Amino acid sequence: MIKDFKTFVLRGNVVDLAVGVIIGAAFGAIVKSFVEDVIMPPIGLATGGIDFANKFIVLKDGAKAVAPYASLAEAKAAGAVTMNYGLFINQTVSFLIIAICIFVVVRMVARLQSPAPAPSTKACAFCAMQIPLAATRCPQCTSQL
Repeated sequence: MIKDFKTFVLRGNVVDLAVGVIIGAAFGAIVKSFVEDVIMPPIGLATGGIDFANKFIVLKDGAKAVAPYASLAEAKAAGAVTMNYGLFINQTVSFLIIAICIFVVVRMVARLQSPAPAPSTKACAFCAMQIPLAATRCPQCTSQL
């Protein structure tokens, strides 16, 4: 059973998948930081200083009702039930950035994997000039091919 497990784990596809998951998690952390620390502050500034991470709707006050709550953390500490639409906006922007990056990577890999076009010419054995593949006589030196 252990031998079968080692065979399964050491197959190329499983190792490739594991590497992809690890790199994907690291990439997700980078994109999350990019969205929260680089993208959202200018958007918040452009919208009048709005911090999307603290945008929420109180559905039910908590046991320690101190409404209105100044932040999402304060509402959570009070035990309030909230709808966190600001966090949803942040996650949506993160998803869109990741989707664009993955699209660009897939396009680049597809370009690298596309086969090279077949040659349409060959060199003449006598004068070394380029001639069409179907030629039976060289137009430069008139040699029979």
